[in-house]
Amino acid sequence: MKTLMLKLEPVIWLLFSGGMMIGGLLLPVFVLVVALGGGLGVVGGEALGYDRMLALVTHPIGSLVVLAAMALPVWGGAHHLRHLWIDFGGLGSDSLVGFLCYGTALASSIAAILAVVRLHA
Repeated sequence: MKTLMLKLEPVIWLLFSGGMMIGGLLLPVFVLVVALGGGLGVVGGEALGYDRMLALVTHPIGSLVVLAAMALPVWGGAHHLRHLWIDFGGLGSDSLVGFLCYGTALASSIAAILAVVRLHA
């Protein structure tokens, strides 16, 4: 199991860094525009209407953005939890914790893919 984790480490780091970039750059902008902009009336109600948002997320590029916004931060969180476990002295059970963290991230990513595909059906 340890050799498999070592082989997958570059892929996991790629997903982790993508998740941190999405979580650090895109999600705060999304919250500002939708929550504050819509709530304060800066962004018009028709701009955030159901039909317009559905058209946005069913467009291929919009679907990729939504998928990245749902799936990649989960990988970043899984990586942080695994390394937090190691920092608190859990190096002996790192293989199990790594499998659980990254397995949960994989299951969440599959659920996100299914949710985005279901939008197109």
